[in-house]
Amino acid sequence: MKSNKVVIELKDVKRYFKVGSETVKALRGVSFKIYEGEFVTIQGTSGSGKSTLLNQLGCLDTPTSGDYFLDGISVREMSKTQRARLRNRKIGFVFQNYNLLAKTTAIENVELPLMYNSEVSASERRERAIKALQDVGLGDRLYHKSNQMSGGQMQRVAIARALVNDPAVLLADEATGNLDTRTSFEMLVLFQELYRKGHTIIFVTHNPEIAEYASRNINLRDGKIREDTRNENIKSAAEALAALPVMNDD
Repeated sequence: MKSNKVVIELKDVKRYFKVGSETVKALRGVSFKIYEGEFVTIQGTSGSGKSTLLNQLGCLDTPTSGDYFLDGISVREMSKTQRARLRNRKIGFVFQNYNLLAKTTAIENVELPLMYNSEVSASERRERAIKALQDVGLGDRLYHKSNQMSGGQMQRVAIARALVNDPAVLLADEATGNLDTRTSFEMLVLFQELYRKGHTIIFVTHNPEIAEYASRNINLRDGKIREDTRNENIKSAAEALAALPVMNDD
């Protein structure tokens, strides 16, 4: 649940791109704070600046002007190498397409972010990967490879991989976009469980329904924040999942 600690702060962030002779103003002065333990959705239609904002939050790009602080650290003046190091330590990514390594076991996929941390031994890396997989309900799939798992199971592996470094924030990019309705709600149940355990979650999505299951929603339009609202009546994803009709295979 939300604390008073600020995990992310954007101060009048602008991001402009040159396209031929024109300047595209993708972000036009975005400011907000995200506190530890919040579950925030970021929404907007195509062209709203959502993807550009995601790249800023994920330390994949830097502002044209303004500043971005991640866990108290200013990102704007960092080199690519410095940002990559910060990204690996502070952010856990969950992608729409899972981005798992083919022909590789669940454990090996989850271990991957720890390979870049020389302070973590091979045995500790294995222990942390197993625990992360157990935490997302895949304790019985440790040695299964990607082609032996369903879409929902692969996304659970991706979430475990994002959590294994104990990041300051979990950044999900359309994390239910490739999943059917039932599996999408299974993932929302998991995200709500992580939220209740105190994880900070930013869920970037085009699906407005997901905001009903989060604690806060930031809505973008034309590179600016149109709305920033708190959800006082968070719906239960578990109840929504239980209410779904059972589909027959025939």
